[in-house]
Amino acid sequence: MRILLTADPIGGVWSYALELCQALRAWHASVALVTFGRALTAHQRTQLESLDNVALYETTFRLEWMPEPWDDLERAAERLLDISGRFRPDVIHLNHLVHADLPWRVPVLSVGHSCVLSWWQAVRRSNAGSEWTTYRERVTESLRAAAAVVAPTAAMLGSLEEHYGPFRDTAVIHNARNGRLFTPGVKERLVLCAGRLWDEAKNVASLAAIASHVNATIAVAGEDVGPHGNRFTAPGLALLGPLQGTELASWYAKASIYALPARYEPFGLTALEAALSGCALVLGDIDSLREVWGAAACYVPPEDPERLCDVLNGLLDNDSFRGRMAARAMARARQFTPARVAGQYMDLYRRLRCDLRCSITP
Repeated sequence: MRILLTADPIGGVWSYALELCQALRAWHASVALVTFGRALTAHQRTQLESLDNVALYETTFRLEWMPEPWDDLERAAERLLDISGRFRPDVIHLNHLVHADLPWRVPVLSVGHSCVLSWWQAVRRSNAGSEWTTYRERVTESLRAAAAVVAPTAAMLGSLEEHYGPFRDTAVIHNARNGRLFTPGVKERLVLCAGRLWDEAKNVASLAAIASHVNATIAVAGEDVGPHGNRFTAPGLALLGPLQGTELASWYAKASIYALPARYEPFGLTALEAALSGCALVLGDIDSLREVWGAAACYVPPEDPERLCDVLNGLLDNDSFRGRMAARAMARARQFTPARVAGQYMDLYRRLRCDLRCSITP
């Protein structure tokens, strides 16, 4: 199987793509990995070195949610079709929300890891403004053209269907992380959060608001400057900056609690990493996170920092309860394996190829 796979090196999609590429080796799949959004870091290039089934095609074309992306995306379309013509894939697997409507000769699936319209509703509690009209139209055209639309949770799939549907075919395939990359360590009186700190969806500001009232250090890891130049500031929090690989894993290992009071989180890879590292989870009370974690996490309303403070202090002061919640989270996290995800995608690839053959058979 030959797969043309797109990704960006900005957020969780990068980890998702790496895990999938590595797991697809068991199926002898070759991958043309096309990246958008910005240049890869040195660490990200190192991560690819061990993947002998992956050919990298790096670009810095803007993604559809970035400022003024449309000229870039036209050039990206030409690049994708050129790569496809030379690589001759069996299936196109897009991890961004446009380009499924290009004149592909093979089946194309599009994975909706997040979207601006659902982000806006969850974070701003209103509909996105007229400045997003072109985005809405282009994403709708693309997703409706895809042979299948995939999302990491049923909650996220429902949002995509609400804003852009109906679709020809759909599937929910959860994300995953390799458990061998994360190991519990000696736990400290430490609360950790990680992600794009500038993204209001993560709601890191709630942690800053209660930092002086929590009986532990609250550390946050991640980029603090967004693509629009917006900068996150948080007096009272220990800002660790962007951490990668073993650096971030070492912080997970010593954190007792991982807190993500998110307003919007279609899956939450960082929570999965933290759970594999033995952290108890305190998460925003939203449908997607409850879908993933069930009874294996504590939940707080995103707009209730006082409740967040009470839950964090309650866990910090009750070692037995915190230990039970950490064990539940780890047991749940171990169900989300890259091998399982790769198997589900391979089944979908084969089904889409079969559907295409059947549709053109006289």
